[in-house]
Amino acid sequence: MTPFEQAQLDVKTLTRKPGVPELLQLYALYKQGSLGDVQGDRPRGFDLAGGAKFDAWAALSGTPPEQAQEEYVALVMKLRAAELSVMD
Repeated sequence: MTPFEQAQLDVKTLTRKPGVPELLQLYALYKQGSLGDVQGDRPRGFDLAGGAKFDAWAALSGTPPEQAQEEYVALVMKLRAAELSVMD
């Protein structure tokens, strides 16, 4: 299992839901690391969450998937470490 795949499992075990900025960053890094540059059209109308997710992913355009995977793993590790420090 790659570190990226392990981080995908680890993020599901977080006991506290990350804030919106972290959730958008996780989403964008996951998509960039899995699929590469943003695909499709930006959601319109009242799909505010879809638009925010699209924009976060689009902001990473040009980032190599390997780099996005490394950043995703680092962010998950940071979120897990923050949880552990709160428990101490």
